[in-house]
Amino acid sequence: MQSPSVDLSKYKDPFSFSNRIKRLMWSTCYYLLFRPFSLKYFRTWRIFILRFWGAKIGKQCLVYANAKIWAPWNLEMKSYSLLGAKVDCYNQGKITIGTNSVVSQKSYLCASSHDIANSRLPLVLKPIVIGDQVWVAADAFIGPGVTVGEGAVVGARAAVFKDVEAWTVVGGNPARFIKRRVIEA
Repeated sequence: MQSPSVDLSKYKDPFSFSNRIKRLMWSTCYYLLFRPFSLKYFRTWRIFILRFWGAKIGKQCLVYANAKIWAPWNLEMKSYSLLGAKVDCYNQGKITIGTNSVVSQKSYLCASSHDIANSRLPLVLKPIVIGDQVWVAADAFIGPGVTVGEGAVVGARAAVFKDVEAWTVVGGNPARFIKRRVIEA
């Protein structure tokens, strides 16, 4: 049985003209008023810029100047959380990061995909939720619709496509359970 072929000539951009203009304005602001201010003294300035663009950011958060955020209005960071150096926050869908959580350098958060069962490959937005006290280690990939439970650790270079249970450590591609996380006093 042969399936119908993919026909991208009929692909419809799901984003409105106003959305594209807003993203263009954000990109301009990002390159002129956010990214150049990389010194630690500008931490509050970067948070101000993100809040101005609609991000919901708690107290004492840190977002590195070279973290790339696609749509700040789809970002929520609870208090004391961090987006590290060169993190790519591809948040066409909403991304929420809990209190005391770290997304380490070069990680990629992707809150959207395409419906591969549809010949036009329409965009599907799937929010990412990173719980409280989570550590997403360096260069990890968190896929669309994933929830990383409270206290979990996603190992370096892990590729996460399914939810991660609370207080577990996962790693690999695809990410698999390694052990329970226990914090010693």
